[in-house]
Amino acid sequence: MRKTIGHALALAMGLVIAGLAMPAAAQVATEVPPAVPGAEAVRLERITVHSREIEGNLLGTPADRPVIVVLPPSYDREPGRYYPVVYALHGYSIDAEQWIQEIRIEQTAAAAFAQGTPEMILVLPSSKNVYNGAFYSNSVTTGNFENFIADELVAHIDSRYRTLARPESRGLVGHSMGGYGASRIGVRRADRYRALYLMSPCCQSPLGMRGLTAADAQAIFGLTSPEQSASLPFNQRGTMAFSAAYSPNPNRPPLFIDLPVDETGTERPEILAKWTANAPLAFIDQYSTLVRQYRAVGLDVGNRDGLVRDTTLMAEAMRALGVPTEFEVYDGDHTNRLAFRMQDNVLPFFGRNLDFTQP
Repeated sequence: MRKTIGHALALAMGLVIAGLAMPAAAQVATEVPPAVPGAEAVRLERITVHSREIEGNLLGTPADRPVIVVLPPSYDREPGRYYPVVYALHGYSIDAEQWIQEIRIEQTAAAAFAQGTPEMILVLPSSKNVYNGAFYSNSVTTGNFENFIADELVAHIDSRYRTLARPESRGLVGHSMGGYGASRIGVRRADRYRALYLMSPCCQSPLGMRGLTAADAQAIFGLTSPEQSASLPFNQRGTMAFSAAYSPNPNRPPLFIDLPVDETGTERPEILAKWTANAPLAFIDQYSTLVRQYRAVGLDVGNRDGLVRDTTLMAEAMRALGVPTEFEVYDGDHTNRLAFRMQDNVLPFFGRNLDFTQP
């Protein structure tokens, strides 16, 4: 796997995208926490949610979105009980099915609840597309995944399950690309949630793409269909995903993207500006009033992960706004401790910071 897309700035992209250095269909290895004796099983439901926001996108990504719902042990036996909901966003190159395996959700959720975390519903939507990830943005090319997650999916879950349908009882978490999605949506749509957790979030700082070469651009624009992107190296395909999310161009078929350089490798400042505008650290201050409504924000990152700096900067930005912020750099890399973190840190965080008051 090549590790360059244009030296340091684009190297970050290779580290920021979940599924790092892995083929699209591969499953990263994560360490498994020991089982908790006597933990009651959770129940998974696999549903399909139709999205009008994703209809008609230029990549042809289906508007019928697969979603995994994790129901806590008491859900079926206590029909009068209502639950907070946590939405969990996966990373690049995987979907929700691979995400639940990485975080071992059936085991880790059951263990967290058995160890005293109040029971909640977990919702894991899929956002994978032909470019391997939609980056949870609104785009004519990818479809409006931000609106789908923050509006349509919340409305559907609240109508279908016994939820505490209020911001105080709603949380959002994501890892890597999903961490970007959680920060993007969590900042811009902070009125929808009251607790936010970012796991090794990518792309918090403006990415820049000054190292993107003419050869990279020519390889991308030499494709005759979006599907041919599967033949490209990981870093070039990732560039297409960023471009589809941040700089879509409906007038440039068949890929429907603009790159921040042209085919000669010359930088296009007007496109780079669009990319910069999509970095949470570039826009967080515009939403400061909304962000200050959070009861708590949590962030974590492994000390052997290339995203320590970005995660630290976002933690500092949250604290600068006066948001109660928990931040930890733990012993680990980008993926190996995900299941442990979900069980021992993420779910307990939401257990402390969401409102479980019954209606």
